[in-house]
Amino acid sequence: MENFVVISGCSGGGKSTLLAELARRGHTVVEEPGRRIVQQELQSGGMALPWLDAEAFIRRAVAMALADRAAVAAHTGLVFFDRGLIDAAAGVERLTGEPALAPLREAHRYHRRVFLTPPWPEIYVTDPERRHGLAEAGAEYANLLQVYPALGYELIILPKISVNERADFVERILAE
Repeated sequence: MENFVVISGCSGGGKSTLLAELARRGHTVVEEPGRRIVQQELQSGGMALPWLDAEAFIRRAVAMALADRAAVAAHTGLVFFDRGLIDAAAGVERLTGEPALAPLREAHRYHRRVFLTPPWPEIYVTDPERRHGLAEAGAEYANLLQVYPALGYELIILPKISVNERADFVERILAE
């Protein structure tokens, strides 16, 4: 769907801050499945956490990403996804070896341009929901640099500029 826009990339690269700015500007934003799952599991004492049961976590991320798409399917304006189905499917494939990405070449499409936040050590922080380090985040980013083009998406690497300038950049690219 050409109105479904993915903002993905390196953990701690400024995705959530950018998406908050896009929401402030009136765009519809879907929060990252992984963060929501971690918050739910921490609150409930659950085990589907990436550091306890990575497979349960990533399978919940796929299910949540599919539910997110269904929830906004009728929306006609731009919908920005903080990560989403492809990131989750890439996690399943990386963790289990199952061919989770191949079906996404045709089904559950997003806008042809995908925005990626590169590693940005100066702003990277861990928190109770993000416990992995910058090296793991960088490896995840390197994987996404391969995954999205293999599925036919054009990557747009977001520059390391202020959040307002980043939001302007995204809006300008999508208006082309």
